[in-house]
Amino acid sequence: MKTHRDVTSSRRKSRLAHFSAPSHLRYKLLSANLSRELRTKHGVRSLPIRRDDEVKIVRGGSKDSTGKVAQVYRKRWCIYIEKLTKTRVNGATIRVPIHPSNVVLTKLKLTPDRESLIRRKALGRGDKNAGKYTEKDVKNK
Repeated sequence: MKTHRDVTSSRRKSRLAHFSAPSHLRYKLLSANLSRELRTKHGVRSLPIRRDDEVKIVRGGSKDSTGKVAQVYRKRWCIYIEKLTKTRVNGATIRVPIHPSNVVLTKLKLTPDRESLIRRKALGRGDKNAGKYTEKDVKNK
């Protein structure tokens, strides 16, 4: 059911908006989940991926391989990881494109901008128990 009059619920229009998104929006769409350790440390579930992050591939043919992100190719909706290549029949080596949803961030390159982003996202998540009843609340009634 549609809830907002200015936002379409049409699959066709949603896909068009996604695949023709400008670069500054693709930045956000090319996000990856954080590992369990980073998630507990920073209080954030996912972040937009950037060049010198270290990742672990969790899905696909290259599963369980790790490496540093060499390039985030927004136009092709993929990332390239250092030392992750395959050899063509003619002998040329090519980099293997990986979609960011198939990787987990294991080490972040922290810049001042990124630290402020993490801080803002963590504040937005707020307290887990906000609005929940505790035993103390139930006994007082």
